[in-house]
Amino acid sequence: MIWVMPSLEQFTDDLLARGRSSFSREEALAALALKPPSLAAAITRMVNRQKLANPRHGFYLILRPEDRISGAPDPIRWIDALMKYQGLDYRVALLRAAAFHGASHQAAMVFQVIVPRQLRDFEIGRHRLAFSYQAPKLFAQANQAQALEQIKSDTGFATVAGVELTLLDCTRYFHQAGGINAVAQIAKDIGAKGDPRLLAKLATLYENSSVRRLGYLLERVGHTRMATALEPFVKKAKTVAALDPAVKPLIASMGEAGEVNSQWKLIINETIEVDF
Repeated sequence: MIWVMPSLEQFTDDLLARGRSSFSREEALAALALKPPSLAAAITRMVNRQKLANPRHGFYLILRPEDRISGAPDPIRWIDALMKYQGLDYRVALLRAAAFHGASHQAAMVFQVIVPRQLRDFEIGRHRLAFSYQAPKLFAQANQAQALEQIKSDTGFATVAGVELTLLDCTRYFHQAGGINAVAQIAKDIGAKGDPRLLAKLATLYENSSVRRLGYLLERVGHTRMATALEPFVKKAKTVAALDPAVKPLIASMGEAGEVNSQWKLIINETIEVDF
């Protein structure tokens, strides 16, 4: 009996049957009797036939018929494999994490990930992936098992920020989270699910001004226990900060317009509005 090496298409069909939605160039070369130029040509043919997509050099997504309309599977199915391929730890974060925890007001149009290295955002099909950078030492301290959860998909699991990290990340990267009012809505929607002690522990890894903003927002939306856990950070504040740093005064010499909240040492330069 003569054994015939599988084709690239047979290789990808076998991966799909085993619950895999992605593969690397190195995996394919090891499994197939193809030289690199022949593999590259076979991949190009399958990409042109909308059977493969290529989000990063050397990493490929296997498209099922239902994926071809959007041009790629939902990133939750392959973000873990992509990050492992790049040798990076990560966490799904910001609006996608908030939605996972029940912030129904937030439409996560972008798949957001926090990583300890500068990565370029990219689009694949109808999906856009955006990466926010956190300094490696702080990232390693934040990305601990107790602060993370897992999102299950049909291809495995993806790591997602827990409630406490989601609140802190959204306040720290508030531009990417839709602005200060969007963060307030997230605080209202998921704040009651958090652990005040874990929130206070993780908050030591974030800028003091961001922690105070979160404390103010949590108090405003009625999550007093969570807000109280952040009050000790106010004593460490050396200066008063603006609640919304994105709001610029009309005349620079006037400083930040708004009343000063002495409890949180914040200039309240934005009116917070949330849905209850």
